[in-house]
Amino acid sequence: MLMAGMVQEEGASSVTSSPLQFLSWMTLSPGLGSPYPWLRELKSEERGLCLIHLLVTCANHVAAGSIENANIGLEHISHLACPDGDTMQRIAAYFTEALADRMLKGWPGLHKALNSTKISSVSEEILVRRLFFELCPFLKISYVITNQAIVEAMEGEKMVHVIDLYSFEPAQWLNLLQMLSARPEGPPHLRITGIHEQKEVLDNMALRLTEEAEKLDIPFQFNPIVSKLENIDLESLHKTGEALAVSSVLRLHSLLANEDEILRKTSPSASKSSNPNQLQRALQMGHRTLGEWLERDMVHVYSPSPDSASASSPLSLSTSPKMSNFLSALWSLSPKLMVITEQESNHNGSTLMERVMEALNFYAALFDCLESTVSRTSLERQKVEKMLLGEEIKNIIACEGAERKERHEKLEKWILRLEFAGFGRVPFSYHGIMQARRMLQGHGYDGYNVKEDNGCLAMYWQDRPLFSVSAWRFRRYD
Repeated sequence: MLMAGMVQEEGASSVTSSPLQFLSWMTLSPGLGSPYPWLRELKSEERGLCLIHLLVTCANHVAAGSIENANIGLEHISHLACPDGDTMQRIAAYFTEALADRMLKGWPGLHKALNSTKISSVSEEILVRRLFFELCPFLKISYVITNQAIVEAMEGEKMVHVIDLYSFEPAQWLNLLQMLSARPEGPPHLRITGIHEQKEVLDNMALRLTEEAEKLDIPFQFNPIVSKLENIDLESLHKTGEALAVSSVLRLHSLLANEDEILRKTSPSASKSSNPNQLQRALQMGHRTLGEWLERDMVHVYSPSPDSASASSPLSLSTSPKMSNFLSALWSLSPKLMVITEQESNHNGSTLMERVMEALNFYAALFDCLESTVSRTSLERQKVEKMLLGEEIKNIIACEGAERKERHEKLEKWILRLEFAGFGRVPFSYHGIMQARRMLQGHGYDGYNVKEDNGCLAMYWQDRPLFSVSAWRFRRYD
């Protein structure tokens, strides 16, 4: 196979040249417009590998403060990236936007001016999260396993209170109402406290749930709390005599606004270069998806030092006072059950390159999910990628300090943190796990899987865990 970019003179034999051989030269060549027409002729995987190399190189320039070189890198990437192309082209479009946004923050006036007319629509936020719920099964699985655990924990209880720490999707609680209505002993009195920063979101939730409760003849009350999570007075929410359950879906990580300066002192330095030999080897191996290649081979391109393991110690886990105080307040409510769903990736590294590499791994797999099931021209898919996943990528890469809310961490850290706060793990039942698996099979979600590990649940795309669900209960200190 002859790759695009080979040079062949008249009468000379064909010589195959990998485009990867040109990459180091490309990243040093400023302002040439589109000097590499052969790049557009690359096959999808070859182009993807070029984009990965260029993104990593560009991110290193941004991390080093080399704005001129970063600008050159963004120019080169722009000839290949495309928000409606293949998986890697789409990812590159959002990563370059995030890197550019980070660079622009060096000029606050310019950054504010370019973002001053941006319109944030609550109805669009509701729509895009609904679309993610419909296009990918992860939230459906979370709701199934969470509701089953709540029903099992609340068996025989007559007064049940659920605190929803991020109340945006009625489908979860509509399902719970239906499950409780079928209890042999009859439904309990159910109170749901929904927390969200937007009143419109909670108004929609209240309307849908109240209508369903009336149809099912379940005594029901919805208690809306319009507030940021860290400002909630949890003690005021709970009433004596109620059995309490807490649900957090993709929200608890927002409290991890750690003191970045403290973490930076203990975090390893980012690697400053990528490895062309790894890129070449991956090209020859021909992995099925870019997500697989990133997961299996990119670890050699950037690997934190062993010192980073110290980030899992109880001492480092206590560096966020918001999280510590919030978990202490939850513990003081003595919940019978708390179910937490989180992204299974470490996007809370203190250095930019740590977060770039982890985010490439994670979002390559998520974009692969959409690529496998949704047309590239789908407007619904483009909205999810731009308004949800793209905004998460931008927050992870472009923001620091309290502004950086998307601080995803892996289950192993959540286990340490929650046990340190006084909670005990509650294994999911066999029936609950089987329900989740039947849901995947019944809807024909090929390529997805759920696996149980130490009583917790991991949701997979191919061989990559993307989300975790864990259950906890109040445990008295010895």
